[in-house]
Amino acid sequence: MTSHPPAPPAGAPGDHPASAAGRRRTGSVTRATKETAITVWLDLDGDGPVAVATGLPFFDHMVTQLGRHGGFGLDVGAVGDLEVDAHHTVEDVGIALGGAMAEALGAKEGIRRFGSISLPLDEALVEVALDLSGRPFLAYGIEFPPETAPLGTPPFDPQLAEEFWRAFVTSAGITLHVRLGAGKNTHHILEASFKGVARALRDAVRREGAGVPSTKGVL
Repeated sequence: MTSHPPAPPAGAPGDHPASAAGRRRTGSVTRATKETAITVWLDLDGDGPVAVATGLPFFDHMVTQLGRHGGFGLDVGAVGDLEVDAHHTVEDVGIALGGAMAEALGAKEGIRRFGSISLPLDEALVEVALDLSGRPFLAYGIEFPPETAPLGTPPFDPQLAEEFWRAFVTSAGITLHVRLGAGKNTHHILEASFKGVARALRDAVRREGAGVPSTKGVL
């Protein structure tokens, strides 16, 4: 884990435009179980730095996309029982990151709320749409055959991406749709999906008003 830069007060020189209207939106989660130990720090108005270390290099590469393309400050550290499987680490990072997202969003005053994009990466095309609704739901339309080779060392099973997103949206309270439009290369497909969610989140968390964007008055 790297040291977190001090957050400047809202409206300070160099502050992110989205944070100028109110508090700087940060969240942090520490989660420890018999299987994993996870720490996450997230700054929605930070625009970096981004540091991810989970013991799974390919997964690190994917989670880093969320910070870089989301325009967030993000620090993720994880130690898990990788000798058993990567599943526990991937899922628990999703839980912790979703919790940090929920904390950072707070009552969601003034946010755009919705975000969507069709994102290409070479031959791959992934469609993403999301709603910071407070209602967890995942529609994941990317399937890999069981014989698909894992990526990286230690190995990351491509099917674990769905488990990560399910944990993330459940913890964050997000409705997320991810659909594969085209693609053959496993790496390209997964990277396009992470970049697509990052860009959709970047739009959805942007502040563009004052009130909560719901006729109910709460999200």
